[in-house]
Amino acid sequence: MYAIPDLNKVKDMLKRFYTVLVLGAALACNAAPSKPIKVEGSTNIEPTEQQSTVCRTVAQIISTSNYKRVPIDDSLSAVIFDRYLKSLDETHIYLTAADVGDFNKYKLTLDDDIKSGNLANVFYIFNIFQKRQIDHIKYELAQLNKTFDFTQNDNFTYDREKLPWGTEAELDSYWAKRVKYDMLNLQIAKNDMAKNKETLTKRYENLLSQLNKLSNDDVFQIFMTEFTEAIDPHTAYLNSSNTAQFNIEMSRSLEGIGATLTTKNEYITITSLVPGGPADKTHQVNTGDRIIGVAQGADGEFQDIIGWRIDNAIKLIRGAKGTIVKLKILPQGKTAADKPSIIEIVREKVILQDQLVKKETRTYNSNGKTYKIGIINVPAFYNDARSGVSNYHSTTRDMKLVLDSLRRENVDGIVVDLRENGGGSLAEAISLTGLFIKTGPVVQVREPENIEVDADEDPSVAYSGPMAVLVDRFSASASEIFSGAIQDYGRGLIIGTQTYGKGSVQSPIDLDRVIASFGDRLANAVRGRAVAINGQNTYGQLNLTIAKFYRISGGSTQHKGVIPDIQFPSTIPLDKYGEDTEPSAMPYDVIPKSDYTKVANLAPIIPQLTKQHEQRMASNVNYKLLLEDIADYKKSEKEKSVTLNEQQLKKQRDADEQKTFERDNMRRVALGLPALKKGQPKPKKEDLDFLKFEAGQILVDYMNLGDKYTRINNVPINQRVTTAPVTNPRINVRH
Repeated sequence: MYAIPDLNKVKDMLKRFYTVLVLGAALACNAAPSKPIKVEGSTNIEPTEQQSTVCRTVAQIISTSNYKRVPIDDSLSAVIFDRYLKSLDETHIYLTAADVGDFNKYKLTLDDDIKSGNLANVFYIFNIFQKRQIDHIKYELAQLNKTFDFTQNDNFTYDREKLPWGTEAELDSYWAKRVKYDMLNLQIAKNDMAKNKETLTKRYENLLSQLNKLSNDDVFQIFMTEFTEAIDPHTAYLNSSNTAQFNIEMSRSLEGIGATLTTKNEYITITSLVPGGPADKTHQVNTGDRIIGVAQGADGEFQDIIGWRIDNAIKLIRGAKGTIVKLKILPQGKTAADKPSIIEIVREKVILQDQLVKKETRTYNSNGKTYKIGIINVPAFYNDARSGVSNYHSTTRDMKLVLDSLRRENVDGIVVDLRENGGGSLAEAISLTGLFIKTGPVVQVREPENIEVDADEDPSVAYSGPMAVLVDRFSASASEIFSGAIQDYGRGLIIGTQTYGKGSVQSPIDLDRVIASFGDRLANAVRGRAVAINGQNTYGQLNLTIAKFYRISGGSTQHKGVIPDIQFPSTIPLDKYGEDTEPSAMPYDVIPKSDYTKVANLAPIIPQLTKQHEQRMASNVNYKLLLEDIADYKKSEKEKSVTLNEQQLKKQRDADEQKTFERDNMRRVALGLPALKKGQPKPKKEDLDFLKFEAGQILVDYMNLGDKYTRINNVPINQRVTTAPVTNPRINVRH
């Protein structure tokens, strides 16, 4: 969750670390930045004086103003060192044990380098890494001259992350098998050795070309990411280009396919999809999928992008509205040995209108009664209000319209679907909660000096009937504030999986403004070297953690998230995604609860609802298949090697493809949809989301228990007044 930066708070931050920065700047600004030791075989990328200034400034802001007070010392230095090496070579396939042994002399000195702005050692490490990359790609190219035998019973260990750093000979062996593995994948797809060698030659030469295009901005961003995330997962430095991208995303106006991408182990990986965006609309692209090839137009030739720079890959994927891009995708959980999917996407301008609150209705029959349930998808907590514009969109305004529509349809209950809703506007989380309660506190915000309570003061209630909130592991921040408040009030059931656990607030700080301020003050101290600002962001942005969220019941949403009343198995690996998987995450803790009155106590009925849900799932085909999918994913995660025998690999791939095809048809049939024939395209609007339907059924079970759980002292919810402010003098109520 990001807060609008308060200029007065920024000024206070400046005052707190001004004296320290003046002393450091007076000593350092006149000297040119230290240059890294030359590395033969690399492009010898060097840091700039500007990057040195940014590094010192960010260190001072974090030291004095970050919510989580972490001293920049030898202990943190060791953490940053390990993170930096992992970010460069997570699977231990480039750097040798000798390289890492050489780097160890910097393990306890990076803290001093950061505070002084000395980036020479950081860039030296990277230049050694780049040399190893270049050497290995050249080695791969040489291997293409050899003859390949795919009848041998040989294996390739593609994941070396848990193995120790290797020798040069061990890594040569890895890369020789890697080339054979790459060739085998092409051979299975098309048995043309000459053509496949040509394809791999182009791939490897492209990788070399990408490496030669690396800039000092790339290196600086990598290191600063590991430095800031060693403090906490959401404090982040963004260079000027990433700042521009961040602002585009925060404005909720994107072009292209509507996906957020990152680089992971040489793969361009999808980290999130814009709800309603072109990729999301295909229903064939998912978070965690890897894009390995891109083609322009319906008949364009695929360009291999494995190992590419992410910005160069994005340039291929983005394009004019209405044009076609084809993606060759390796789904999450699949290995490079598996057959990729080919997805055709029509590019669009992804604007807010494609991401609005949406509804659908579903009818349930239970105990001789018919129930109509409204299922409302809330993709984000947004607000595009602009001066002079009256018909703007916001989550709360759009939810009101949807609720009015569902009321006219005479629905008996609603399910608010917050799955994969990563948050957004804090104000919207508060006002959205206010649609379902009379008045009262919604969330507590703890800053270093005080605690404030954000409350809903609008006595109107847009919907007072039975409701449930559906969440998953990627429901975060504002989603956790809303679902946590609904749970604390007993206003509705929370269904799904444990949420992400992001209970921190970030304020974007424009470093141009900060450094310019210091430049003015330091003019005399550093010979008039005031920073010149040309109207564009030059130094980047720091997203600084400034506060922490707490539920009105006192517990933090940080780390722990929201635990559903009725839990579903998670398709998202809980041990890989979530705040509690981040080593630098702030802990869960508790503060005094706010003064509020529960609407209802749902605890007594949770066991009964859970029992009914489990009884249904015991005979549910889709539930059984979901558990099998989760088990298969966990099994594939443990696999670190693959056969290099063509016949065995092809047999395994065909079996996996057939298994997936059969399971998908079983899902369709179980939901009353027709099975597909081999090669038949999937219907674009096909909805196989049985968990959403089950959430509606649980709500129906709840209604079958009678209305006593939606009343207190026989007073309906919409006539019940929740309470007012807390009396703790350290706590202020804000609205």
